[in-house]
Amino acid sequence: VQLQASGGGLVQPGGSLRLPCEVSGAISGAYAVGWFRQVPGKERQVVACLSSYDGSLYYGDSVKGRFTISRDLVKNEVYLEMNGLKPEDSAVYYCAMDRLRGAFTRWSCYPGMDYWGKGTQVTVSS
Repeated sequence: VQLQASGGGLVQPGGSLRLPCEVSGAISGAYAVGWFRQVPGKERQVVACLSSYDGSLYYGDSVKGRFTISRDLVKNEVYLEMNGLKPEDSAVYYCAMDRLRGAFTRWSCYPGMDYWGKGTQVTVSS
């Protein structure tokens, strides 16, 4: 499985960006796919997570109501729609995927997932 995130860039506060993650290959069975972000000196943080089994979703508290994770099964892509962007959203954003291990929980997307794409930089600044 290979993932490729893109779509990052510079955006003004209050603006929007849509990050696509192109997925090549497949995981047998149910999987969790998520978006993470990381700033220098801090741990990688889960932003949003989706279960392929039933579409269950999880969002980090700091992005709830502003970010939306979705997927296109035909294009085999996963998206992160980001609205109402704030300077504190500035980070390198990564998409990742792994087998769904048991029931979907807020921990189904975690920093130790097996498959990662290269990050894309998002900068929110005026």
